[in-house]
Amino acid sequence: MQTPLKIAVVGSGLVGSLLSIYLRKAGHTVAVYDRSPDIRKINFSGRSINLAMSDRGWKALDGVGIGDAVREIAIAMDKRAIHLNDKLTFQSYGLEGESIYSISRGLLNRKMIDLAEQAGATFHFEQKIWDISLPDATLHIGETERGAWEAVRHDMVFGADGAFSRIRHRMQRQSMFNYSQEFLNTGYKELNIPPNANGTHKLDKNSFHIWPRGDYMLIALPNLDGSFTCTLFMPFEGENSFAALTDRIEVAAFFEKNFPDSIEVIPELAEDFFKNPTSTLVTMKCFPWTFENKVALIGDACHAIVPFYGQGMNAGFEDITILNEMMAKYGDDWKMIFSEYEQSRKPNADAIAELSYRNFMEMSSKTADDKFHLQKKIEKHFSNKYPERWVPLYSRVTFSHRPYAEALAIGDFQNAIMETILKMDNIEQIWNTAIVEEKMLELLG
Repeated sequence: MQTPLKIAVVGSGLVGSLLSIYLRKAGHTVAVYDRSPDIRKINFSGRSINLAMSDRGWKALDGVGIGDAVREIAIAMDKRAIHLNDKLTFQSYGLEGESIYSISRGLLNRKMIDLAEQAGATFHFEQKIWDISLPDATLHIGETERGAWEAVRHDMVFGADGAFSRIRHRMQRQSMFNYSQEFLNTGYKELNIPPNANGTHKLDKNSFHIWPRGDYMLIALPNLDGSFTCTLFMPFEGENSFAALTDRIEVAAFFEKNFPDSIEVIPELAEDFFKNPTSTLVTMKCFPWTFENKVALIGDACHAIVPFYGQGMNAGFEDITILNEMMAKYGDDWKMIFSEYEQSRKPNADAIAELSYRNFMEMSSKTADDKFHLQKKIEKHFSNKYPERWVPLYSRVTFSHRPYAEALAIGDFQNAIMETILKMDNIEQIWNTAIVEEKMLELLG
């Protein structure tokens, strides 16, 4: 056990809520602050991409015994359902029994806050934090940025307040603090597929549905109530873009032409399209993540990524797993805990940022490409035969606890091998033969 401290967690999102449970289990007094109202008391919709929980996330939840409570609100997706204009194909994610899990962000966040309160954390909603005094971990809270502020002092503060973190904003104003943010010129909009009249799903419920169309795409993830949360990703400007769709007739015609099999399952298409906001996608990197033994950033506050690997939440939860390991290792030496935590996580956060960006290219373009499907088939065939020699990149990221940086490096090596294999004569005919196997073994060295 550590010496109990009075710790503030800024941000009541998924990472902040889970972190507060871990800190309570370690014996600390935990106060969670959030500028928004209590999500449990408001209707949450219109700006969400459903979450895809995978092994890293489950490990963090199981680490404090709440995994089973969350499994009750999750739906297993063991494959991609790829909707091309003229056909539907399925592509399994991993080995038999391996799935990612669709969870509604709003539903999970509400549950996590309930579980954190049960663990003894106290939540303070509608509390706007404008600044923090780093050396003494004092939060400055007030109604407005220019009005009167109340100073609330703690032993330690964690900034879990997302990509536009106020805690990081203060840390950025120190010397030797590196920071970058990069917006995609692609945005996203939430749409909805309601359930059938009898409550069942209109599409296969155990699939991650994707309509790949090059520089834009539609995805759909299942919900418990029989609905699907859909997300349309498109450039802001240009020929096929949000800017080009200005009225209901244009939206209907665009979907009719490009997503014909989605038309009958999205009855409120035009209403949703114009009611829900168009949101931005940003990659944010910074370093250091900590200040002495007083303040630390965690989750999106220090490494916001684009959502195309489904790893944003999983990476944030893994931050907590690693932080907890350091707490167990170094006891009350918080300077050492913080130092080891950020040194361990920074290269992996950078790696998953890169992988997530690349996966946008894969999902929007390559999933419609025959060569890509052949590559996946060859990799699956080979890894089934030589599981110790070849673990596909997706499985390394999604069904593993090995570092993201290792997955990126090995993935690049494997991709170079596959480029050579796909150039073999008649590869479409000989893909599952001994000749190809032997060539891959030789290239693996």
